[in-house]
Amino acid sequence: MKALQEKIEKEGVILSETVLKVNSFLNHQIDPFLMQEIGKEFAKRFQKDGITKILTLESSGIAPSMMTALELNVPLVFARKKKSLTLNEGVLTAKVYSFTKQEENEITVSGEFLHKDDRVLVIDDFLANGQAALGLIDIVREAGAEFVGLGIVIEKVFQNGGQMLREKGIRIESLAPIRSLENGEVSFAKEEELVR
Repeated sequence: MKALQEKIEKEGVILSETVLKVNSFLNHQIDPFLMQEIGKEFAKRFQKDGITKILTLESSGIAPSMMTALELNVPLVFARKKKSLTLNEGVLTAKVYSFTKQEENEITVSGEFLHKDDRVLVIDDFLANGQAALGLIDIVREAGAEFVGLGIVIEKVFQNGGQMLREKGIRIESLAPIRSLENGEVSFAKEEELVR
């Protein structure tokens, strides 16, 4: 997605060969116009898949997921990283290790919002090692719903998450697949470079 890639090149801050900071438009401050375009792109890619719900992880996944939900005219459900006092029955859970924060979280979703007849699209801001995606997919399956695919705003192709998930047969649609952050420059991968 050209607009997203240009935004990354212009405003992304490379902190190391593995860390890209996108606080100015996705992870702290949100560019609503870019999020709207992201939502339209995900909706276009998944429009024929009969999506009934979108699932994401708080908090950075919410903005692109909300715009996609608007475009597909379906509800958005988000997993919480901290268990709420109001979530006490029918809770779906998964363990997720965050490499960025170097901690494990138990993510939770109220089971009342995911059903056996749902076809669920999972959306997240980043794909690096694939742990958040696996946790969200586990929750979909725990609910007995059908997992349809994974929409990723920024994929770090140089880390193993995307390859590992694709080898499991998981459909991934990445809007900005990054091949490398070496030498302080962002290098994007082409669609054909992604393992299928």
